[in-house]
Amino acid sequence: MSSLVGRKREASEVKRLLSAARLVTLIGPGGVGKTRLAIRVATGSRQGFQDGAWLVELAALEDPALLVQTVANALGIRDHSARSPMAALTDHLVDKQMLLVLDNCEHLLDACARLAGELLTASAGLRILATSRHVLAVPGEHVLPVLPLAVPSPDQPLSSADAEQYDAVRLFVERATAVLPDFKVTDDNYPVLAGICHLLDGIPLAIELAAGRLPVLAEKEILDRLGDRFHLLTGGRRVAETRHQTLQATIDWSFDLCAPEEQALWTRLSVFSGGCDLDAAEAVCAGRGIARENVLDLMAELVDKSLLIKEEHDGRTYYRMLHSIRDYGRTRLPVQDGTVMRRRHRDYYHRMAALADADWLGPRQSSWCERLRAEHANLRAALDFCLAEPGEKHVGLVMVTLLGSYWVTCGFLSEGHRWVELFLALADEPTPLRAKALWIAGWIRQVRGDHFAARVALDECHALAEQLGYRSAQAYAVHYSAHTAMSEGDHARALVLYEDALARHRALNDEVGVITLLYKLAFCYCLRGDTVHGDIDHAIALCAECLRRSEACGEIWCRSYALYVYGLGLWKQGDHHGAAEMGRSCIRLKEALTDTPGVGLALELLAWIAAAEGHHERAACQLGAAQRIWQTIGGSLNGIEQLRAHHDETETAVREALGATAFHAALRKGMEFTFAQAVGYALGEDAEAEPSAPHLARRTAQALLSRRELQVAQLVARGMSNKDIAEELVISRRTVEAHVQRILTKLDCTSRARIAAWIAEQRT
Repeated sequence: MSSLVGRKREASEVKRLLSAARLVTLIGPGGVGKTRLAIRVATGSRQGFQDGAWLVELAALEDPALLVQTVANALGIRDHSARSPMAALTDHLVDKQMLLVLDNCEHLLDACARLAGELLTASAGLRILATSRHVLAVPGEHVLPVLPLAVPSPDQPLSSADAEQYDAVRLFVERATAVLPDFKVTDDNYPVLAGICHLLDGIPLAIELAAGRLPVLAEKEILDRLGDRFHLLTGGRRVAETRHQTLQATIDWSFDLCAPEEQALWTRLSVFSGGCDLDAAEAVCAGRGIARENVLDLMAELVDKSLLIKEEHDGRTYYRMLHSIRDYGRTRLPVQDGTVMRRRHRDYYHRMAALADADWLGPRQSSWCERLRAEHANLRAALDFCLAEPGEKHVGLVMVTLLGSYWVTCGFLSEGHRWVELFLALADEPTPLRAKALWIAGWIRQVRGDHFAARVALDECHALAEQLGYRSAQAYAVHYSAHTAMSEGDHARALVLYEDALARHRALNDEVGVITLLYKLAFCYCLRGDTVHGDIDHAIALCAECLRRSEACGEIWCRSYALYVYGLGLWKQGDHHGAAEMGRSCIRLKEALTDTPGVGLALELLAWIAAAEGHHERAACQLGAAQRIWQTIGGSLNGIEQLRAHHDETETAVREALGATAFHAALRKGMEFTFAQAVGYALGEDAEAEPSAPHLARRTAQALLSRRELQVAQLVARGMSNKDIAEELVISRRTVEAHVQRILTKLDCTSRARIAAWIAEQRT
């Protein structure tokens, strides 16, 4: 949010190195500005890379085993195959021309070195820019030390006219002006500023922290305190590098300037990974000397002191610490308090997982998906606690089971597989919890295409459920066994199992089971397509029931798949217009969920429809867009043979209609689409579709609002209060109020009634 001062020479040197080397590592002590420099270079260089520049932030990652998955997540890779995350990542990068920024590698040094070596070997067009406190020691690595900013020498004459010559002083002045708008450099205070920057060795983080104290201390007081502190530290820390001593001393000094309650909150907030919101901070950190009602004011103080960074993500306010600040807080957190805070942290995210699971089949499904994605680092930290702390593995198994829908539907299939398998191996008691975890494991294994392993888990689940009399687990074991049979092409067995599971779910009044099974049963009938027994009509009827039930409760995941299967059935019956409408409706919902494989299926269907209607170039483009998705996720039409046959038939017909050259040109065009472009093309938001003027007007109007603002506006139009909207979207009331105010400003409205009128206009 603030500018990067200086570093022009370093930025030019990094660009020069990247033009000749494939791995460049920026090294230097914490707080010296490696991350800012890397982002500056990447932002200025991304146009030179066909596939852009991508940032992977590693500060919040603590488990080296999750490094590859973290990189894949940052690149938007949602792999749904049984291959390893590394295989998925290398396959994705093999033909890319891309700059990958790996930020904060020092605590994952060996893992980052191995990763960089393997990725650079796999992809000739890849370049990596890493930041670390240590070299990676990878063959071919070029290292550029990032030095502190230039500071004035205390031995030379000091004049305020020289302030612009020294980047350290310029940084201090810029940050001082941010907290004291009237701050000026004068001949009187310049020697003091120079002395501060000199004592801080020009380290940007240290200078920013010092400048942040100006509201409570004069420049001379800052200098005096720094001098005393460094004198005391020099005698006891000679084993550390001088600059590390300086940074440590600066943070020590910042810590000492905090009130006792602020110090306590700082150390307690360090248990969070990737930041937290106010609710989480209050739940975890309050008590033991900090009143809950004081947490907000204390956090505001830490923000004012540059110790917390306030950010907004999808309408929620988050607070995070720089890596060095967080690590320092952890070292100052007493051992006993640390265990208490980490357990509270785990308990908070355990409750969040339980709330998400209970609320998943409802209107807040998309909001929960976004919320859990934002909290992903904290969910990992909570699970890591369950692994490390004796006696907590049972709670870990509960959490990974509660997060089953999140792993599968929100794009974390490989990571979910790892967590579920890990805790299943550790918590092997024959309990109802293990039975549930086994059906989650079977589900994940089946989606990844590992059908044999899925059957093993589901058979054990069924046997254990029978032993325990756990009827719900029996139903889900049969349910997912049916899905495995369908994926393997055994429709007769799959239909018997599906009908059995559906009867079990209905008998248990399990609405989740019924809704999630209806579209799968419809899909199986659609794939079999027995005209004698009216399979397609039966499939459409099941989809209609699924749509009714899912719309009644506000669920969108199953609804989107029911729309896809409905469209597939209509296509098979020759109703191309109806099928296309269903396919596009499916994509709209899939886009909200970022369900990459779901969009791929719908794109395939729309390509088949376009080919049947004679729009061959459009069909080829959509086949190309779908092909890119299959390459990204490591799947191919979910392994369903009938869908593969429809794909091959369409591809052959389109190639014959266009000729080989035109076909491959259109296919290549589709393969070059980004996810957003593929969605827009499918929905007719492209030049070839030539949308009508009213449609263009709606697009222009809706472009005024972000997706979240449009969501809030639609709820305002339904007459909901800010409190109701906050509960609906699982966000704070203050956040809703901020959204409503921005909506009023953007639409030039003066009342909520005008927002409702605007929404009505968009629907006409």
